[in-house]
Amino acid sequence: MDLRALKAPIVQAPLAGGASTPQLTAAVASAGGFGFLAAGYKTAEAVAGDIRELRALSDAPFGVNVFAPPATNVDPAAVAAYAASLATDARHYGTHTGEPRHDDDHFADKLELMVAERPAVVSFTFGCPEALVVTRLHEAGCDVWVTITSPDESELAAAAGADALVVQGLEAGGHRGGFSDPPQYEEFGLLSLLRLVAQCVPVRLVASGGIGDGAAVAAVLAAGADAAQVGTALMLSPEAGTPLAYREALKQERATSLTRAFSGRRARGIVNRFMVEHDAGAPVAYPDVHYVTTPIRAAAREAGDAEAINLWAGQTHTLAVEKPAAEIVRRLTEDARASVAEAAERLGDSRS
Repeated sequence: MDLRALKAPIVQAPLAGGASTPQLTAAVASAGGFGFLAAGYKTAEAVAGDIRELRALSDAPFGVNVFAPPATNVDPAAVAAYAASLATDARHYGTHTGEPRHDDDHFADKLELMVAERPAVVSFTFGCPEALVVTRLHEAGCDVWVTITSPDESELAAAAGADALVVQGLEAGGHRGGFSDPPQYEEFGLLSLLRLVAQCVPVRLVASGGIGDGAAVAAVLAAGADAAQVGTALMLSPEAGTPLAYREALKQERATSLTRAFSGRRARGIVNRFMVEHDAGAPVAYPDVHYVTTPIRAAAREAGDAEAINLWAGQTHTLAVEKPAAEIVRRLTEDARASVAEAAERLGDSRS
């Protein structure tokens, strides 16, 4: 996959959990960008159905994002205590807490599907695949991308054979996509991380995190990225599967924060009641906590109550616009070109 051959240097974030649709992926591709399907939280059979639907809509190359198996050091007692603390929320929404479980999101089945379906790119979040996995995907004709959040992770991913790295800054909405989720470690903003990673590894870079307009696209390209990945910027498009209450929250001037309250893994979302009340008590336990809170979140979505939904969003969510996805991609590209031209004018002619 030649990122520099894209007509529009825009990569659609996978948006696992509902916003991702084949229609969104096809729309991004139609404007010259590169689209992704999200395999996270789905069975291999469901992902295969999404691939069939996408190929009926578009013959453009696309990627599929797969969750790497999570760490196994989870404290069952801490998860049980957290589940008990959600009893009032469950009663309020007329439901119950879910049963915690620690699984790998059907990783082996999805790997077999990727080898069979051969998308242009298979990307990984939450960990670095083993070199043997990378080799197998390469033999199937797939490029392999890995999400990283630190320079150290970039070196591990490059050593495993990754063709490109999705460089995720602290500004990004949704889950932190790095290899682990320790209680304390240094976080990097996107521009700082891009510059550090560019000095560490000789692979293509895709910038991710708070990219909400053309000026930000231009900035990350100037900082060493080959393309800009956008997610929140597309979530108000008609092609996205974003629920109505979620859409309304994205339009509001509301703060975002990192939390483990919904899934047991840190993720950035719009601050709401559930986050405020439960973040402090949430253990480091992904995906166990995700399954515990699933019935509550589903009932809140059904009721149109955004105060108990995981409102994943980047720090620039108020820049999102209600436009078709293809129009958003084209506008980002056009505005990036204008920003580059303006910056060049301000820098002046070096020969003068």
